[in-house]
Amino acid sequence: MPEAALPAAFGVARSFSGRRWQFKPVDDEAAQALTRAQQISPTLARLLAARGIGEADVWNYLNPSLKHLLPDPRVLKDMDKAVARVALAIGGGALSAGEKIAVFGDYDVDGSASSALLADFLGVFGDAPRIYIPDRMTEGYGPSPAAMKTLAGEGNKLVITVDCGAAATAALEEAKAQGMDVVVLDHHRVDHAPPACAHVNPNQPGDESGLGHLCAAGVCFLFLVALNRYLRDSGFYETRGIPEPDLRLALDLVGLATVCDVVPLTGLNRAFVRQGLARLGSKDGARPGLKALAEIAKATAPYTPYTFGFLLGPRINAGGRVGRSSLGADLLTARDPEAASDFALQLDLHNRERQGIERGIVEEVLAAAATQANAPFILVTGDGWHPGVVGIVAGRLKERFGKPSFVAGFEGGMGRGSARSIPGIDVGGAIRAAVLAGVIESGGGHAMAAGFSLDTSQLKGLQAFLETAFEGKSDALATGATLELDAAASPAGAGQPLLEEIALAGPYGAGNAEPLLAFPDLRVSFADVVGKDHIRLRLNGGGAALQAIAFRAVGTKLGDGLLASRGQAIHAAGRLKRDDWKGQVRIQLEIEDAAPAGA
Repeated sequence: MPEAALPAAFGVARSFSGRRWQFKPVDDEAAQALTRAQQISPTLARLLAARGIGEADVWNYLNPSLKHLLPDPRVLKDMDKAVARVALAIGGGALSAGEKIAVFGDYDVDGSASSALLADFLGVFGDAPRIYIPDRMTEGYGPSPAAMKTLAGEGNKLVITVDCGAAATAALEEAKAQGMDVVVLDHHRVDHAPPACAHVNPNQPGDESGLGHLCAAGVCFLFLVALNRYLRDSGFYETRGIPEPDLRLALDLVGLATVCDVVPLTGLNRAFVRQGLARLGSKDGARPGLKALAEIAKATAPYTPYTFGFLLGPRINAGGRVGRSSLGADLLTARDPEAASDFALQLDLHNRERQGIERGIVEEVLAAAATQANAPFILVTGDGWHPGVVGIVAGRLKERFGKPSFVAGFEGGMGRGSARSIPGIDVGGAIRAAVLAGVIESGGGHAMAAGFSLDTSQLKGLQAFLETAFEGKSDALATGATLELDAAASPAGAGQPLLEEIALAGPYGAGNAEPLLAFPDLRVSFADVVGKDHIRLRLNGGGAALQAIAFRAVGTKLGDGLLASRGQAIHAAGRLKRDDWKGQVRIQLEIEDAAPAGA
């Protein structure tokens, strides 16, 4: 049945937020077969069937493991070249050179985690490599010719770029002129190979690995697996008397970066996150930096992708946004608990500063964006908007309006911007196309997130370019006006067993969305504002009560509808969450949408 012909769930053709509800199409016979064969509940069977999981794949899907999912790293183009060059630099090649190495990383979580991965591993063989993280405000993104001159002046002979470098042609040419080799470990899509001695990137021309969903830390982990095998097979560890590093200890970094870089949580990435969360919760030597940051963020076990993406990630990113760009890498490589605690405190302080800046800009941006409510995308700009928070603000706009959003802050005529998207719209591709067409200065990114720079004279050109780029995207944009539900539930059934069952199909995130459950015909017995802009509710139905909250709903159509429904019946849709409050554990519904019952 075509999606447009699917009936509106519970008759909700237009919810409080203006969306049409419908259940995801599921093969009911396949779901029933899973229930019988695997002895799982109908709810879990429906979730698996909706994801295309057959009977033979259930065990491996519910138990994602590196043993089952880790590919041979050599399927990545140039992997053998990269391994050989780095092995030579650490004295593991035929010439046993032993060269000075620098790692050049991006200032976000993925770049910081990737830098820490390389530093930890290479530090086993001697002095840890020099980590160079560019200053966001003065140097911008990625390697520059000036940075390469600095690294060459320090005596480095090899530079490994992580989460950047694939498009830095001028910088890599300068490195070559300075007598340095460069190995690029990246995941950003590019159309041409950079002038490097090796370029490992699943999103480059000619790579047939099928691993384009990996973040940079995932690419770096596969590189270390390949390098570790090479050193083991060549007798390096035995000859040197060096214990072989345990790469499983690095999975906290890979899982963290995978969640924070918003790459699809499918295939290998699910195993990275599952194992990374387990590593974070281990009692036998959790990484000091993450342990200290978790304590400051008041993050407690059981850890979930939310821990990585909303408690730890924003704090690590805050160093690059409003503080010292290298703070994130400093935290993740710290071995002394006292030093780790100091870095964590600094990052938390910068995060609070970032939140203050963000709040001031959001109010201004929302007012400007409201005039574009009927456009296929939102593009807003302003003078003095801090470039470190425009990405977060773009994300807020995307959440509020359900459409791709572009936000840029200008200073002295030059602007730096970020874009956030919805499924089906590739903003990274649109930005790259704008660069190739000469519409803007520079930019790039992923389908869901991108960054760009431009001057004020290019604004009208970008607006026109995006209008053309979004022609023919009506189907994808219309999807934003539809809320797809996974299953229905009741307050009586919304307990710990259901929550644990849902968790089996996780971890959830981009590409593997957390299930949306519908709770029909509930009476709103309590609804009020908590904090600055959240709404807490108590919903009753079938003789049971369900606690609920709608985050950042005040002032929205959803929030207005909820507050106006006190004492009335509604249909609610959202995600079940474990809520620990003052030592008490309860289950609450995080409301995504709602509608009047009987509408």
